Amino acid sequence: MELSEGIAMNDYAFGNYLYELRRRAGLTQKEMAQQLGVTNKAVSKWETGRSKPTTNALRKMAVLFGISVEKLLENRGGARHMDITKIVITGGPCAGKTTAMSWIQSNFTKRGYTVLFVPETATELITGGVAPWTCGSNAEYQKCQMKLQLEKERVFEQAAATMPVDKVLIVCDRGLLDNKAYMTELEFSCVLSALDCNEVELRDAYDAVFHLVTAAKGAERFYTTANNAARTETVEQAAELDDRLIAAWTGHPHLRIIDNATDFEEKLKRLIAEMSAFLGEPEPLEIERKFLIGYPDVSALEKLPNCQRVEIIQTYLHAAGGEESRVRQRGMDGNYIYTQTTKRKVTGCKRIEVERRLSKDEYLRLLMDADVSCRPIRKTRYCLTYDNQYFEIDVYPFWQDKAILEIELGSEETPIRFPEHIRVTREVTEDESYKNASLAKAFL
Repeated sequence: MELSEGIAMNDYAFGNYLYELRRRAGLTQKEMAQQLGVTNKAVSKWETGRSKPTTNALRKMAVLFGISVEKLLENRGGARHMDITKIVITGGPCAGKTTAMSWIQSNFTKRGYTVLFVPETATELITGGVAPWTCGSNAEYQKCQMKLQLEKERVFEQAAATMPVDKVLIVCDRGLLDNKAYMTELEFSCVLSALDCNEVELRDAYDAVFHLVTAAKGAERFYTTANNAARTETVEQAAELDDRLIAAWTGHPHLRIIDNATDFEEKLKRLIAEMSAFLGEPEPLEIERKFLIGYPDVSALEKLPNCQRVEIIQTYLHAAGGEESRVRQRGMDGNYIYTQTTKRKVTGCKRIEVERRLSKDEYLRLLMDADVSCRPIRKTRYCLTYDNQYFEIDVYPFWQDKAILEIELGSEETPIRFPEHIRVTREVTEDESYKNASLAKAFL
């Protein structure tokens, strides 16, 4: 019994259908979960399309709603392929987000996307009188903001799933992890508990995150508070907040940072180019360089605010000639997301890459097609932002003296500014022996 046909990436259409069935039955998520013998968090994930129910859960649902399993699986609009991609445009104060939204609308509408914009929740609340200084505490305000944002995104996802189009791009003016930059660790932990969420679930619910660096870092003469009633930060405060926002999103598998190295128009062109590459317009190209480095001081890395540890298990599947296919479990502290990636080499550091999100059940099913000539690769990844570049340091259990550093680039000519505390041995981008697929065979 498969749920993978019809909707690509997140299965919003099925989730929306399930939500309507539950609503018509007059059940809360908690009540439905009790009837099915699952957690209300599981029901929430089904309804938002971020995971899919097991065959056993489907049978119970069919009984609960008085319909057949086959009927349950039917999309009300008929079976069709539809791509719904949800991204975040974030950044420090006065980064150019407002203008960026109009550029995104213009460029991607021309490419056949229906573009939907989720407005910035903080601005809506603050201009409406709901603010950290008007609520009982900052934590209480953040609970309100994140709860509203979750619901707004859900509404947009539901609406997108009903649209008779092939490609929908949902653009969130700031995402849920932006809120982390405005809280202490204790406040953030309390808010997550109140919302019954975890950080991996909230961060990785978006397909990609694009951070526009504040004008307060590198374009100070253009920094202003005049064009946003909710903006009160000085140049120094804006730069500090920008760093905290980048740190909040560090760990996301597709984080891109657009700095002020060029004038503003070129900055926006770079944003559109990065988005186009991610979306696969015209092709989903990945430009990645890889370096052998000395074994890093992991305890020092874990103390950095701009570094996030991620645990990864990567399993290679049988694939067609010239392609590489793998599935990956990625997350931390028992909270994971699952993806399948297919890659085809174009040049030494340029590849065509197609990635899709999986439910846990899909992931487990695909493991049955594992290439037994390769061992599953386990690694600890340290995602590190440095000087507006995003590095990934992979530490393997079978090496005690070295590690691999990777960076994805906008072009093959982009200069790399390595972190000062990283000792680079040599580049191994085109060295087959250091590719994960080779390591999976070498350390059987």
